[in-house]
Amino acid sequence: MLYLTRKENFSAAHRLFREDWSDEENERVFGKCSNPGGHGHNYVLYVTVKGEMNPETGFVVNLKTLSSIIRDNITGKIDHMNLNTQVEFMNGRMASTENLALAVWEELDPHIRMLGVELHCIKIAETENNYIEYYGKSQT
Repeated sequence: MLYLTRKENFSAAHRLFREDWSDEENERVFGKCSNPGGHGHNYVLYVTVKGEMNPETGFVVNLKTLSSIIRDNITGKIDHMNLNTQVEFMNGRMASTENLALAVWEELDPHIRMLGVELHCIKIAETENNYIEYYGKSQT
């Protein structure tokens, strides 16, 4: 089994808050991230797939194809957008990086499977110090 990772970048704004909480409670829990005006990040997205190498091409998957899938389904829809209000696949979710990783997985997984490989990991770096990794739902 080989693992191949594609890195993409995007910028997006968000606000961490719950509508059913007071401004004071949101600020207590989410701090500056609950600023009503929101705030932004320059995110780094890593998409790792796994599969066997095609002996004819020497590839696990064509990187140009993988990059196009990521751009068409994720970065093209999210770059320079507000995660709370402008990104359809984030509707109904708290705009945390954790929820973003789950949503990205759900958006990409069917397209990745069509390439004959499996999605292994979504990693999103929100800052140089903070990132989340998601490996899909555990098989129990």
